[in-house]
Amino acid sequence: MQTKLKQYTIAELCDGFVYNELEEKGLYGLSGRLTIQPEYQRNYLYAEDNGKKEVAVIDSVLKRYPLGLLYFNKLPDGRLEVLDGQQRITSLGRFLTDKFSVMNNELPYRFHALPMDKQTLIENTTLLVYECEGSESEIKQWFQTINIAGIPLNEQEELNAVYSGPFVTKARTVFSNSRNANVQKWSAYVRGSVKRQDFLNTALDWVSHGQVEEYMQAHRREAHIDELQTHFNNVIAWAESIFADCYSEMCGLKWGQLYDDYHDTTYNQKEMTQRAAELMDDPCVKNHKGVFEYLLGGEVDTRLLDVRVFDEATKRRVYRRQTDDARRRGVSNCPLCAMGHEAHRTKVWGEKEMEADHVSAWSQGGATTEENCQMLCRTHNRAKGNK
Repeated sequence: MQTKLKQYTIAELCDGFVYNELEEKGLYGLSGRLTIQPEYQRNYLYAEDNGKKEVAVIDSVLKRYPLGLLYFNKLPDGRLEVLDGQQRITSLGRFLTDKFSVMNNELPYRFHALPMDKQTLIENTTLLVYECEGSESEIKQWFQTINIAGIPLNEQEELNAVYSGPFVTKARTVFSNSRNANVQKWSAYVRGSVKRQDFLNTALDWVSHGQVEEYMQAHRREAHIDELQTHFNNVIAWAESIFADCYSEMCGLKWGQLYDDYHDTTYNQKEMTQRAAELMDDPCVKNHKGVFEYLLGGEVDTRLLDVRVFDEATKRRVYRRQTDDARRRGVSNCPLCAMGHEAHRTKVWGEKEMEADHVSAWSQGGATTEENCQMLCRTHNRAKGNK
C-alpha cells in the first residue's frame, strides 16, 4: 500500500459538506471529492452525550491544539474516502454548517455568529492527511489497524467494514438508524445502541442462528435484506403475541433462540401474561429475567428462576427440631428414611449430611418459609425433585 502526506485546511475539507439528518452521517467534503462515511465506516457518534466530543473538537481548534493525523483512501478515479477521521471531520462540518454551538466568552455561539477572527482561525487551520492507495483487502486491514485508537470498533462495526457492500448498506439504513420509528418498540427486546450496531448485530444473530459472520459473507453482494428484516419482525411479533405486558427484564434476552425453540408451541396469551405477572411479584423468585423462558418451557426448569433458598438460621432450627423429635421416637431424622425399611430407618444424620427441602414444592405453590421447610438426607432430597 502506498501513502502520501498532504495538507488541507478545514475550509477545504468542509467545502460542499452535506450532513444527512435522517441517517445521521456526514456525506461529502472537498467539493464532493471526499466521501466522509463510506460503507465500512461506523455511525457518527460524537453527537452523543449532548455533543461533548464534537464540541471538544472545535475547542481544540480554537485553542490551536493538533487534531491528529487523518487517513484517506484514494480510489482509482481520484476520489477519496475517509479511512480514519470521520468523527472529527463530521464534527467540523457540522459546526461550519451551524448544526451546534460552542461556548465563547461564556456564551453559546454557532459558527457564523462567532467573531470573524475566530471563524478565520477555524477555516484556515491546516490538517495533515495521509492519502493511501491499495487493494480492497489492504485498505480494510489498514482501516481496522488505525481504528484501534479513539473509540474502539466493536465486533459488528469490524464486520461491517470487512463485508461492506449493498447488503450492509441496506441493513444499516434499517437497523442502525436511530430515527427509525420502530426503534422504541424494538428496545423492549433488544439491548444496546443503534449507532454502535447492536440492533443490527441482534437481527443478524437471530436470522443466522449465531453464525453472523458466515451470514454476512454469504449475503454481502445482495441489494435487499428481506430475510433479515422479516425474521427480526417475526421474532418481535411472536414475543408480543405471548406476553401482553412488557417488563424491563425482557430486554436483552435471547429472543432469537427462544423463538427457534418454542415458536411452534401454542400458548394462551391471557394465561401466560397472568403467570408472568405472578412470578414477577413472587418474592421467592430471584432471577426475573428467567421467568419468560421458564414459562415458554412449560414451567419445568426452576433453575431459571433462581428460587430463593432457605437461609442457614432456618435450616439449623428445623434440623434441631426434627432431630430432637426423631431421637424421642427412635427413628431417622430424615422423614423419608424414617418411613422406609432400609438400614437408614433409624439413622440420625448430621446437619451437614442433610439438605433443606420444600415440603410443598415451590413449583406447586409452596412458600419458602420455615413452616414449609424440612431437612432430608442428600439422597432423598436429590431424588425427590418437585414431587
